[in-house]
Amino acid sequence: MSRPIAIVGPTGTGKSALALAVAERLEPKVSVEIVNADAMQLYRGMDIGTAKLTVEERRGVPHHQLDVLDVTETASVARYQQAAAADVEAIAARGNVPVATSRPPPPTSRRSPRAATCPSSSAGR
Repeated sequence: MSRPIAIVGPTGTGKSALALAVAERLEPKVSVEIVNADAMQLYRGMDIGTAKLTVEERRGVPHHQLDVLDVTETASVARYQQAAAADVEAIAARGNVPVATSRPPPPTSRRSPRAATCPSSSAGR
């Protein structure tokens, strides 16, 4: 099984372009499929401000976890992890290389120690 490749960086820094360049570089020896790990790109219609590639800009390279939720649906880490893990396993089973692209999480050192214990906004509903 090919090891997944992770490309991480802030929005608009060229992660998608780099992932496509990796795909082109590895072809024809191996095929690449890209797995989105940016929560905002999971949503259909959230194209502006997320730097989500159009179908044409994807240049025929398969992309996963894009436009999989309506804006009225709630994304969860658990749901994403299950879906992305299934994608990565399926990609590897086809003999292809999964490339994950994502923004980095916020630095934890800047979070208040109490942030982890704060109740969710849905508490008390």
